Amino acid sequence: MISTVFIEGLKVETVIGVYEWEKSILQTLVLDIEMAFDFSKAITSDKLEHTLNYAAVADHCQDFAKIHRFELIEAFSGNLAQELRDKFSLPWIKMTVRKPTAVANSLAVGLTLEFGEKPIGNSN
Repeated sequence: MISTVFIEGLKVETVIGVYEWEKSILQTLVLDIEMAFDFSKAITSDKLEHTLNYAAVADHCQDFAKIHRFELIEAFSGNLAQELRDKFSLPWIKMTVRKPTAVANSLAVGLTLEFGEKPIGNSN
């Protein structure tokens, strides 16, 4: 059974930006992540090892943001999404990344990207 797990509003601190002043400060990015995963074993076993551990995904995002520095949110988002797909064996991921302080008088700017094919139906 393919389903989607999501993490909404995950705040990470990272060094990101094209301007020199941005390259020496931490800024907050806000992530919304949807991930396809086969939950069929978890439904019958009720065991964490048979599901997608969203706490581990969130921790990985935090660590990624601390370690890496990018100028563009496109590069941050694409690299993080690809790393999550590889590490957690995700057939599909959709990620929205917001940079709340990027444009004056706006709530946020950002982007949404998708990698992979979202499976439809039963994967058994």
